[in-house]
Amino acid sequence: MTTEDNSQLDLSSSFKAYDVRGLVGKTITADSVRAVGAAFVDVLALKGQTVLIGGDMRPSSPEFAQAFADGASRRGADVVMLGLISTDELYFASGVLNAAGVVFTASHNPAEYNGMKMTRAGAVPLSSETGLTEIRDLAQQYLANGIPAASTTGTQGEQDVLQDYSEYLRKLVDLTGSRPLKIVVDAGNGMAGMTTPAVLGEALLPGLPFEIVPLYFELDGTFPNHPANPLEPANLLDLQAAVVAHGADIGLAFDGDADRCFVIDELGAPLSPSAVTALVARREIARAKALGEEQPTVIHNLITSRAVPELIEHDGGRAVRTRVGHSFIKATMAEEGAVFGGEHSAHYYFRDFFNADTGMLAAMHVLAALGEQEGPLSELGREYEPYVSSGEINSQLADVPAAVARVRAAYTTEDVVVDELDGVTFTAKDGTWWFNLRASNTEPFLRLNAEAVDATTMADLRDAILDLVRQ
Repeated sequence: MTTEDNSQLDLSSSFKAYDVRGLVGKTITADSVRAVGAAFVDVLALKGQTVLIGGDMRPSSPEFAQAFADGASRRGADVVMLGLISTDELYFASGVLNAAGVVFTASHNPAEYNGMKMTRAGAVPLSSETGLTEIRDLAQQYLANGIPAASTTGTQGEQDVLQDYSEYLRKLVDLTGSRPLKIVVDAGNGMAGMTTPAVLGEALLPGLPFEIVPLYFELDGTFPNHPANPLEPANLLDLQAAVVAHGADIGLAFDGDADRCFVIDELGAPLSPSAVTALVARREIARAKALGEEQPTVIHNLITSRAVPELIEHDGGRAVRTRVGHSFIKATMAEEGAVFGGEHSAHYYFRDFFNADTGMLAAMHVLAALGEQEGPLSELGREYEPYVSSGEINSQLADVPAAVARVRAAYTTEDVVVDELDGVTFTAKDGTWWFNLRASNTEPFLRLNAEAVDATTMADLRDAILDLVRQ
């Protein structure tokens, strides 16, 4: 794309609610990134301060990282280039160094995409409601009119944070006393191919009692084996087969930027993110109580299983329900002083990790729980999955509000509690089922999540709702 074309580029096509994501060379370019880097510094008043910049393994990430650095330093910020990093490495560096930053990644999106996840100092999230919109609007001006030079141009340096990140995580979860475990890890050619050997292997630190079987550890942003999106069941098939073939104790799958982790048991069956949330919540509540916290708070979004708040309360914690979305979770984590937070999408947030999400730390908690007892993961996992879930089902509709109205008419009765924290949630008063309908922010989709006490009740509920929705 030429410079002339770039000056007319509409940045609203790539700026989302929580991050920036677009098609390389079309909706996100080096020129637009340079303008965003300059606007990032101005909107957050970072002149004379440090800005951290890193990127994932996508082919465009190095060029974009340098473009952002050029824009930021032109406006007077001192840039520190972190090189190849996972998203949670950025959060770690931002928290430890108390500096704002950006990582270039499009997470689980296909190879032709790239984007930016930005954070304030201390890993405080940026969203459209907390500065992202202002950055977009100022960058749009800079793209059209050029970036003015600050009175003093900032410096540009480099720093590698992988060793410090790995040591930090090892201190949070002690895995040295685990029984020997065979672990298959599918990095999906994403950043977990670099972070797994550093944290769980012997690349940088003393070895743990683990045998790691690597799948697709080669960093390759063209994703030659399968998309780096473990939320799609098809992308777990290789891992599931490998776990069974190798007689492994557990399988771990990370998305492209390694901030999400999915877990497979020794039989090749997925452990739901709700079960992982409950398992980690139990460990974090116990740890916080041991340190003198009377009623540790745990955050969960409204799509997680009902088992999550039930277990939190059973273990003496306080469960706080929130809407879907990492900026909401992180904000609520800070407001409530929560020790941990989990989402149905396999994002896991930790107070000891600057309220930020990290797939690796969640994986370490699961490994610790498995390694401190002798039973298989399938047996351990059953304790945390007492209900039957539909998973998230998308319906593409011409008229989303009309579909929701039909469901409201059918399910608004005296036996059902209705709330609108995020979309519409319907809960049977007798506790046998609940379901949520949420409209997508970006696509003509209506998302259904349902849960019930048994498979038959769940299937009947799911089918009845989908019949109404898809009329």
